[in-house]
Amino acid sequence: MSLFAFLLTAIVLAVTPGPGIAYVVARTVAGGRSEGLASCLGTGIGGMLHVAAAALGLSLLIAQSAMAFNLVKYVGAAYLVYLGIRLLLRKEQPVAAGSVSPQGAQRALLEGITVEALNVKTALFFLAFLPQFVAPTEPLVSQLVLLGSICVVLNTLVDVVAVFAADRLLQSGAARATRARLMTRVSGVTMVGLGVVLAAARRD
Repeated sequence: MSLFAFLLTAIVLAVTPGPGIAYVVARTVAGGRSEGLASCLGTGIGGMLHVAAAALGLSLLIAQSAMAFNLVKYVGAAYLVYLGIRLLLRKEQPVAAGSVSPQGAQRALLEGITVEALNVKTALFFLAFLPQFVAPTEPLVSQLVLLGSICVVLNTLVDVVAVFAADRLLQSGAARATRARLMTRVSGVTMVGLGVVLAAARRD
């Protein structure tokens, strides 16, 4: 798979409204822009922990068995299809800003790291997504770290934009809800299509 395909998919997934955006928006509403930005930094650091874990785990796996690594790629493709279907069937939920209380930027940073580091879904996503775009002839760890870092940077940039636009995102207008539903549907179709293509692609 080309770098362009990876970037396109990663961008679409990054801009999809989801729990991460809802979290930083809620943190911004509760404690202001400083807490929102601190939480973005925290989730970014937590995301990099997942990237490191995925790179280490997958590199050890392929060192032991190329067949096992290919199996991970097939299972990962199936998991992407599953996530895409979940997105297509998901009903939009309002941002629950009232459930978050102000606590200071440092606490928001640490909480952001903890929340993301303990997010099992993020770990599963990296394990399913990143191997689909590695080149068998190139060093594995460096590729996984690079691709994972790109994903984390894109997600963090989108979260930062969400922080600065928190007031608008929290408005309950029909137009915003329609845009959110559209992006969710596009992301769902993208993930299903990507999973199908990856499952059918030839493994070297």
